This record gives sequence, structure tokens and C-alpha cells, in this order.
Amino acid sequence: MSGVAVAVLVPMLNPNEPEAVLVERRVADGEAVAAGDVLCVLETSKSTEELEAEGAGHVVGWSAEPGDMVTAGDVLCYLAPSPDWSPPAPEVPPGGGDVDALPEGLRISQPALALARRHGLDLRRLPVGPLVTAAVVESVVSSGAAPADPAAPAVAPPSSSAPGATTATPGAAAPTAPTTADPADIVVYGGGGHGRTLIDLLAALGTYRVAGVVDRGLAAGESLSGPKVLGGDEALATVRASGVALATNGVGGIARVADRVDAFQRLAAAGFAFPALCHPSAVVEPTARIGDGAQVLAFAYVGSAAVVGFGCLVNTGAVVSHDSVLADYVSVSPGALLAGDVRVGAMTLVGMGVTVNLGVSIGERVRIGNGAVVKADVPDGRIVPAGSVWPPRPG
Repeated sequence: MSGVAVAVLVPMLNPNEPEAVLVERRVADGEAVAAGDVLCVLETSKSTEELEAEGAGHVVGWSAEPGDMVTAGDVLCYLAPSPDWSPPAPEVPPGGGDVDALPEGLRISQPALALARRHGLDLRRLPVGPLVTAAVVESVVSSGAAPADPAAPAVAPPSSSAPGATTATPGAAAPTAPTTADPADIVVYGGGGHGRTLIDLLAALGTYRVAGVVDRGLAAGESLSGPKVLGGDEALATVRASGVALATNGVGGIARVADRVDAFQRLAAAGFAFPALCHPSAVVEPTARIGDGAQVLAFAYVGSAAVVGFGCLVNTGAVVSHDSVLADYVSVSPGALLAGDVRVGAMTLVGMGVTVNLGVSIGERVRIGNGAVVKADVPDGRIVPAGSVWPPRPG
């Protein structure tokens, strides 16, 4: 081959699922390959694919290990002219990226840290808790808004009874944007299908007043069955400055959970707090705990002593049985059934109609395809194909 190394990128195997798991590496670092040789095996919830070399060369600079989650467009490795060719060194953040210098409790990716330092951003302005990505740093830099004080108490729903309780008649029409901020005002981030579902949920609760919708893809002033679109992300600082302190995340994140996480981080960076929302038709046992920003939709059930973490979504008709624990940003799709004492790691998606057996532990960033049956523990980052039984049978 020529003296120029060629980057091997992670392909888009499924238009609705940009992430895949690196299941197997077929060649070692430095090994010579010919065009058409299989480099590795990638797996999504829909399929398993072999990635072939487009030309000859030496494979160097693997960026992921078997079991890691990779994203379409990422550099997976290089086809280089010689086995001793070295890939370009990753950018080192100014100041050396010393994590010891970070504010206590701050979790931030290296690209986000580098971006923050390039802008001279005071890291104390970033939200503590969820992982801070480059997107939330960009939001803070562009808006100039400071996040909510992490020492301040969480904002609870106006109702003082059980989660999701309502004191008004369900089905009341959602109001348009208020002229004067009220403690019950709330902004909906995202005007797609999930955002509209939340607007209906808020109307059914009757304890909040929808101040409007923020969506970068919709025209300002457009009406969504009552509430109006206030603008895109640039409107967040203005809405917060008007006195609206609450927000709910209408980004479903089914295709890409990182989008839902980024939405929470943008809102946190602008200073919003996130009440838990439970539809009046959902059943939440008194001993269950529902975290801030969590959403429990119509006809769902959350059992005794269950824990639903920050930003989780328990969708329509889903069951989270007794003593189960959902870590942050877990999404349980419509009709999924989690038996008792199930543990689910952060940023995991449980698909529609999935059944998870009693006492099973599911790792972080797992994707379980629709209709799968999970009978044993699932490691971090795995994809369980739709309609399959986990663990796979030998052979």
C-alpha cells in the first residue's frame, strides 16, 4: 500500500442505532491484512456484521477492546504501511488534564475538559452529578448561564402526596406560555412524540403549568396542542431568567441514549431542576423511590421498595417489580416486565415487551432488543438481539 495510513471507521450498521458492540477482533495490532480480510465483528440489537479491510496494510492503533461500545464514525483502527507506524497522539488538554484539579463530584469527559479549558471556563460552573460532555460545555459557554447550585435542595413536585398524585381534574387543557412566572411553571424540552406525551401527562396531573416548549427543530411560536414553542437552545437562558425553574426532558433517546443525557445536561447547565413525573394512572407503591427527572408513564407499575434513578423513563405499561433498582438514565420501554430484585445499570435500554427474570443484574449501556427474554446477568455494553434468549445457547 502507499505510505499513507488509512483510518478504519465504525460503519453505520443500523440507521436508527448508531452504537454497536465490538464483539471480536480477528487480527492483532501490527498484523498484516489484505483487502477483504475480516478485521472484527460488530453487533447491534438487529444484526451481527463482519467488518472487512478495504485495502492491504498493517492493522495498528485499535481504539476499542472486545465488549466495548463503539459509535458510527469513530476511528476503530488504522491500515498503516508498516507495523511500527504510530497513530496521531490524542490531544492533551491544557494544564495536563489532572483530574485531581476538578471540583469535587464533577464527572467530565476528556474532550469536554479540553474544551472547557480552551475557553477558560470555570469548572465550578458545570453541573455536578451526570457526566458532563462537550455538548453541555458548549451550552454553558454560549449561554453564559450558571447551573443550579448543587448544594440546593432538589425541587419536588407541587403535590405533597405520593409520587404522581394529582389534586386537579385529569385532562385539563395545558395553558400557553405565562406572562408571570409561577413556582409550578415548567418547560418541556423537545416537541417530538415523547415531548407531546409529557405535555398530556402534565395536563393530566394538573399540578404544573406548561410555560412552553424548547425545540431546536421547530419554529418559535408554533403551537403544540396549547403550549407554544419558545425557540431552540438559545431560549433556555431567557426562559430561566424569566423565573421558570423547572424542566422536563422530552428527548426519548431510544435510538441514542446519549441524546437524552445531553438534553438533561443542557438543562442543568441553564439552571433548571427536574421534578419526577408520574402519570395518574400509573401505580407507584408507597415504599418505592422515584428520582429527580424520572418519568413514569400511563399504566406503568413500580413495585414495593423499588428505586428508579435520576432521569429514568418507565414507559407505558412497563412493570418494575419489587426491590428492583434502575440506575440513572435507564429506559424501560412499553410493555417490558422486570421481575423482582432486578438491577439495571446506567444508560441501559430495555426494549418493548422484554422479560427479565427474578434477581438478574444488567450492566451499564446495555441494549436489550424488543421481545428478548433475559434469564441471566448481562455484562456492561452488551447488545441482546431482539427476540433472543439471553444467555445465548452454546454453538
